[in-house]
Amino acid sequence: MKRQSIKADHLHSICWVNDFIVDFASAGKKYFLDGHVQEFFSDHFGFGDASITSPDGQYAFIYQKLGTKGLLLKNGKLIREINRSYYCADVYEFPVTFATINDKIILIHCPFKYCRLDFEDVETGEILTDSKNRNPSDFFHSRLEMSPNGKYLLNKGWSWHPWDGVKAYEIDKCLNNPTLLDNSQIYPEVGTEICTAGFIDDNKILIGSSNEPALNEDLVENLPEHTIAVWDFVSDQISKAVKINGEFGNLFAINHQLAWDLYKYPKIINILNGQVIDKDETISSGLQNSSIIGYRDKQPKLAFNRQTKQIAITTESGIEILSP
Repeated sequence: MKRQSIKADHLHSICWVNDFIVDFASAGKKYFLDGHVQEFFSDHFGFGDASITSPDGQYAFIYQKLGTKGLLLKNGKLIREINRSYYCADVYEFPVTFATINDKIILIHCPFKYCRLDFEDVETGEILTDSKNRNPSDFFHSRLEMSPNGKYLLNKGWSWHPWDGVKAYEIDKCLNNPTLLDNSQIYPEVGTEICTAGFIDDNKILIGSSNEPALNEDLVENLPEHTIAVWDFVSDQISKAVKINGEFGNLFAINHQLAWDLYKYPKIINILNGQVIDKDETISSGLQNSSIIGYRDKQPKLAFNRQTKQIAITTESGIEILSP
């Protein structure tokens, strides 16, 4: 891996926009890879510890990962505040992502209940999936991620045990029938806890299991404890599981052969054979291996650039940029 250091002070959040990093909470301060810094907006919010952007880069959402509030911005100006339920909010990561439906930008989050996903029109605030027929199952939605083509939503949350799991949703179908958000039928048939996952392409997801003993021994061979596999959620097929040569828990797919893992320190894993082919133990990349992070000490801020496959990690002196 290649490593580059950028000097930065008082970072509130980091988020990739194209090939530069933005701290939206600090007047949208831009950090370019050549080292120069530019203040993009006029408003300093000084709030939140995480941020995301819409696919067109026009909207941003600043939030507290373990809080109940976020700020929705358009071109650096506050549109409105967004809230989620207090219930266990100090334990697990705030569920939120942007998506595009029929050229309209929406915010996917949980405005009513911890267990209910909804689509909100960012311009009007209208909840597009509100319906009297909604009856959500008991699941804590978290770590939401859109597929590269924008057609599917990946939900890396948990249910009470506590037990991490993943679900997927087809966006257009959920807009037409919001009850599909209440109990998704798109999930991998495994007996183990899925602690980490991420899109490889438009129909394949890299999944990784924890060390927790399996709940269903009949399905454990599909994904044994502490292994990874590729789940084709369109054909509902799971590849042969691979044992990782070392610890892992926070995966980001680079391509069909390689993935980053950021548990403890950054490493690159060959997902076909489980070998760690590169690592840098001098960089602390946190101990996240679940959506449940409230019991962890202060974690560095992380951002993955899906286009360039680069990782950004905050340190005491700035930002470390890693390239595969």
